[in-house]
Amino acid sequence: MEHESKCRNLHGHRYVAEVTCGAKGLDKLGRVIDFGAVKAVLGTWIDERWDHGMIVHRNDHEIIQLCKQAGWRVYEMRANPTAENLAEELFRLGTEMLWPLGIAIERVRVYETPNCWADYP
Repeated sequence: MEHESKCRNLHGHRYVAEVTCGAKGLDKLGRVIDFGAVKAVLGTWIDERWDHGMIVHRNDHEIIQLCKQAGWRVYEMRANPTAENLAEELFRLGTEMLWPLGIAIERVRVYETPNCWADYP
């Protein structure tokens, strides 16, 4: 919403997310966690909410209505779906999802394109 350049038009990206995890110590195999466990939690969440769907600001009512009428998956954010805000959202929600496994997220990097990305924090 309220973007000043060509990105104000409805468009998509092929996002890539990198998540750096940490723990108080390593497990008996010498790792923080099996990568598959992180993918099972965060990857499933992303696949079910963000992948092949529309990520929009929750106040962009016209776009939300249009997308829902078309039968599209819609994920509503409390802020514009910039790479910066997507990284913060994944950090915040991913922290809640991985905490029960004893895992802390240290950083999330979201690539909007191969040469444009944002980190949180």
